[in-house]
Amino acid sequence: MTYIHQKAGWPHLKWNDATLLPLLADVRHRQGRLLGRMEGLGFRLRAEASLTTLTADVIKSSAIEGELLDAAQVRSSIARRLGLDFGGNVKVGRDVEGVVEMMLDATQKYAKPLTAERLFDWHASLFPTGRSGMRKITVGAWRTADIGPMQVVSGPMGRERVHFEAPSADRLEQEVSAFLDWFEVANEIDPVLKAGVAHFWFVTIHPFEDGNGRISRAIADMALARAEGTSERFYSMSAQIEAEKKQYYLNLEKSQKGGVDITSWLEWFLGCLGRAVAGAENGLANVLRKAKVWERINSQAPVNERQRKVINRLLDGFEGKLSTSKYAKLAKCSGDTALRDIKILLEQGILIQDEGGGRNTSYHLVEPESPEDKTQSI
Repeated sequence: MTYIHQKAGWPHLKWNDATLLPLLADVRHRQGRLLGRMEGLGFRLRAEASLTTLTADVIKSSAIEGELLDAAQVRSSIARRLGLDFGGNVKVGRDVEGVVEMMLDATQKYAKPLTAERLFDWHASLFPTGRSGMRKITVGAWRTADIGPMQVVSGPMGRERVHFEAPSADRLEQEVSAFLDWFEVANEIDPVLKAGVAHFWFVTIHPFEDGNGRISRAIADMALARAEGTSERFYSMSAQIEAEKKQYYLNLEKSQKGGVDITSWLEWFLGCLGRAVAGAENGLANVLRKAKVWERINSQAPVNERQRKVINRLLDGFEGKLSTSKYAKLAKCSGDTALRDIKILLEQGILIQDEGGGRNTSYHLVEPESPEDKTQSI
């Protein structure tokens, strides 16, 4: 079996522009529509949307490789690094911190040149103990010849199936240098298309002993951030890849066993990206719901800081029912002040009193679509 990196013409990859243009135009349209919608939100809601997306990106990119990360730890680590005060405050393990550090370096510092040294730093962040599971690996450097051929295999021991074999270790300096030169040079390739090419090219070189998939997806995210000119992320390519993992690996394998024309891979990549952007609205439904709630509230008389804090808490999710005593605890005020605040919110149609009364009186938030019917019990 010969692979793409052994074919004439490598690494000068080719594709059919006419085939890809409709897909690229659709993705660009979806990106623009989503970014335009998010720009209409306030800073806090945009930051929360980006935090939600980055959290999904980190978790799902690791899940593709079979590594499960704690969502609360990932969210807390990202929020702390971005200086956000609403992402949670839990103890974070070194494995989570390292993955987060790599992803944020790729997306928040997308304009910074991608170099071999930067890739070494990302790799070292992924493997802070110098081990992949129980196995000691070379960290922060290209894989070496002594580990033997770098193969992607599946199946039980003794009956493994080889899906792909990467370039030999003695070729890595030249291979990575060619990739980085191409990645950083200004060319006529659409930046979104460049993300798909970069992902494929880097994972085909497979220069590290482990972590190549996660790093290749970080490179793609970096290219997408460059394409949009923003570090804010509102859709997760890795989450969509994880949902289509079988097709992801099948398309990689098919193209890595073919010639230097990678049109079929880019067709799948652009289609997957389009589905990621299209699905972002569902993933960010709660953020967009908050925007609608606040749009309605802000069109009326302004609320005070205590009321704003409690409303945000209700929107973030609140177990049980909201009572005067719980309001006082959330707002850190007296019971009398809490009752006055609640009465104002009732008069403004922001809260509704539940059935019943007396000591068990409780309230819930009115949804903006239909104050009479579409309410969410809290």
